[in-house]
Amino acid sequence: MLKIAFSEVYTHPLPDGHKFPMSKYSLIPERLVDEGTITESHLFAPDPLEEDKILLTHDRSYWSRLKSLTLTKNEERRIGFPLSNGLVHREIVILNGSIQNALFALQYGISINVAGGTHHAFTDRGEGFCLLNDIAVAANYLLNKNIVKQILIVDLDVHQGNGTAQIFGNEPRVFTFSMHGEKNFPFVKEKSDLDIPLPNGTGDTEYLRLLADNLERLIDTVEPKFIFYQAGVDILESDQYGKLSITPAGCRKRDALVFKQCKQHNIPVAVSMGGGYSKNIHDIVEAHCNTYRLAQEIYF
Repeated sequence: MLKIAFSEVYTHPLPDGHKFPMSKYSLIPERLVDEGTITESHLFAPDPLEEDKILLTHDRSYWSRLKSLTLTKNEERRIGFPLSNGLVHREIVILNGSIQNALFALQYGISINVAGGTHHAFTDRGEGFCLLNDIAVAANYLLNKNIVKQILIVDLDVHQGNGTAQIFGNEPRVFTFSMHGEKNFPFVKEKSDLDIPLPNGTGDTEYLRLLADNLERLIDTVEPKFIFYQAGVDILESDQYGKLSITPAGCRKRDALVFKQCKQHNIPVAVSMGGGYSKNIHDIVEAHCNTYRLAQEIYF
């Protein structure tokens, strides 16, 4: 059964004028239920994550200042959101959604978090709309509990997973793979275990070739027992900030390629949905919904 982490907390409102598309978090499950791809029984609402699990990844000083809303103005500007108790609460619910996601993936082969993919959060700071790093927190939970021994993070958001790369820079049990826009945010990149920088305008054919070649090779060499997949849809040609030229069909083929490789090699995969900033919200929602449709089609 496809399990999907979703909470009304995910739709925490932002001040008027802020352009981050928060409405997608409710529109995705609504569309999937309406069309019959899933039912309400597929959805689960995570509780907020306990502090000790957050501190497996993030510095105590940073977490303390974040939860007490005492970050400096410069730190808050780097995050890009005006901080509030509601926003911090939203983040720790998402974190637990990704941990529960991972546990369901171990049970069913795949699980998806409607939110997450907060890969710009570092050990000691937030950045780029990311306060805390949900994939890193979930990966460290699995390692701390000795549930898995080797993890591969496949980050296919258009932006490099710089926070994730920093967090696992000295952790041999986690291999970080980021395929992203070369001339896109963050403009100062961290070093992942494997970075594939893409020139502006990269289209379906080259993108899918690079992904297929590298993912197959990484599965053979890294021998992961678990995969975290950051499935951002800001690779679309319609995205306002993406700078790539990936069609909706190409984005769908990307997801299918990842899922088929995971299933073929019997590797559980936990999916976080990542970014998407097309002007038409329905383009974002449709691309994200394709990820769920493919999960149902390939696994169930």
